[in-house]
Order: sequence, then C-alpha cells, then structure tokens
Amino acid sequence: MAKATIRSKTGAVIAIEGTEKEVADILATIERTAAVGQAKAAISKGRAEKKEQKKRANASDLVVGLKEDGFFDKPQGLSAIANALEEKGYLCPVTTLSGVMLGLVQKQLFRRKKVDGKWVYGK
Repeated sequence: MAKATIRSKTGAVIAIEGTEKEVADILATIERTAAVGQAKAAISKGRAEKKEQKKRANASDLVVGLKEDGFFDKPQGLSAIANALEEKGYLCPVTTLSGVMLGLVQKQLFRRKKVDGKWVYGK
C-alpha cells in the first residue's frame, strides 16, 4: 500500500493511501490542475495588461494635456477647448466639457471666472 502526503499552498495537508497506481494517478491529477491554474493566471494577467494598454484617454486627461501644452496661458471658453480637442482628433461636445471642466475646477486644477456672461477657464 502506497502513501503520499501533500502540502497545499494554503497549508492544508492531504494524506493519500492506496495502490501505487491510485496514488500516482491522484498526484498526476493534482499536478495537472496546478499547471492549468498557473496557465489561466498567466493568460488573465496578459489580458489585464492588454486592456490597460487599450484604455482610451478620458476628457479630463485630454484637457489636462492641453494645459500642459500651454493652451490655457490665456483664459479659454468651452467652445475654444472643444475646438482644440477636435484639432487633436478628439470629438468632445461642449455639453460634456462643461461637467468635465467643473470637476477639474473643483479639484483645483483650473480656475474659472465669468467674462461677458460666459465662463472662461485658465491656470
């Protein structure tokens, strides 16, 4: 009668008793399961990395990029910001930009003031 003791990654101890063939079959099954688990983990990690690479820039990131490029050296209105983003190939409606800019103002990344009844945004 063959015996085997296995310690899992979690610390559990498994004792196996049976014929040599039975013990060998159980050990082979456990090793296959571990190999499949490692392969699945590697695949899911690769998928997560690809998903992170494909991630699109959101409107806030695009506007902050304009700030870094010096676009906001002079105060700009929402339509000017939308046009600048459109020149870079990003279509962002003014109605979307109003909420985005308000959030950036609240995070104190931008300042805003009213000029001629319209809000303008700057550094």
